Amino acid sequence: MKRLIFRSLAFLFALVSANVFAEGELTIVSWGGSYAKASIDGIFKPFEEATGIKVNVEDYNGGLAQIRGQVESGNVHWDVVDVESQDDLIGCDEGLLEYLDDLELPDAPDGTSAEEDFFEDANSECGLGNIVWATVIAYNSSTYEEDPPSTMADFFDLEKYPGKRGMRRTPEVNFEFALMADGVPPEEVYDLLSTDEGIDRAFKKLDTIKDSIIFWETGAQPPQLLADKEVAITTAYNGRIFNAINTEKQPFVIVWDSHIRDYGQWVIVAGAPNLDNAKKFLQFAARSTSMAGVSNRISYGPLRHSAWGLVDKHVDTNIDMRPHMPTAPENSKNYLDNNAEWWAEHRDDLFERFGVWLSN
Repeated sequence: MKRLIFRSLAFLFALVSANVFAEGELTIVSWGGSYAKASIDGIFKPFEEATGIKVNVEDYNGGLAQIRGQVESGNVHWDVVDVESQDDLIGCDEGLLEYLDDLELPDAPDGTSAEEDFFEDANSECGLGNIVWATVIAYNSSTYEEDPPSTMADFFDLEKYPGKRGMRRTPEVNFEFALMADGVPPEEVYDLLSTDEGIDRAFKKLDTIKDSIIFWETGAQPPQLLADKEVAITTAYNGRIFNAINTEKQPFVIVWDSHIRDYGQWVIVAGAPNLDNAKKFLQFAARSTSMAGVSNRISYGPLRHSAWGLVDKHVDTNIDMRPHMPTAPENSKNYLDNNAEWWAEHRDDLFERFGVWLSN
């Protein structure tokens, strides 16, 4: 069970004095593209300026394979990684990640303790809450000009909305999308997926569009697939589509119906070569101002209540960011919270079955 285990500080302290810099460096691994840029400008560069610690940034596509390989080989060169919530739970259970029980976190600007200020379940034994993000569906407005798709059921309706579909190459979120498209209420999805009948039903629904799916693996691919018109509609990370609309002026539309929310978390790789600097970074990233620094650049929400008061205009385009967040009231009419614990328990079996389905 995920739980908040961090002790909070009585006040927001400076990591180092203004003229005494720390030494060394730090390798942080994130998801590349517009999200990585938002993190670099919103957190990484301010951290470097505040501490003198050099941040080296690497990209990856998620999962634990690279972390597991480094830890098991004893050749760890990553320090901090931005992971999905189920990977935090699995990695912690397998001993791939450092425990954070001695990490002290800053209070909110008004003195509210970190424990009260963070969203429920944002933090875990090995993970520090970073962002709330969503997997949504999106389409190019020029493709469906009349009566455009507005529901998850429309995504699976090839007769009414013909064209290729983009989906991430994973059973995660795809099973949930399939069941919601088939009429299952969000609150019943994981109970149904816990049965053989539910898994079979999800596969059966995916079968209806299988021949029309182009699978993607990186967050940068869905907006590119839409721009190139390789797909008519795709699942995607909401922030990547927002960036394409807001910054690149692409004619894309986000459909929020049945979106799936998740938390991104900072973790420290077990045996990280720069452990002390990694902990200093997590303390810095936990600040409300740090979280807002990302959310004012890309539409992923902060995981501290106090940070929401700091979310305002996009730093470059001056657009109001709050209506574009997954948790905005207008976007919250019908959605599903990702059940990381469920996926941590069922992941291996379902990934194996999904792989067989892909090959058939």
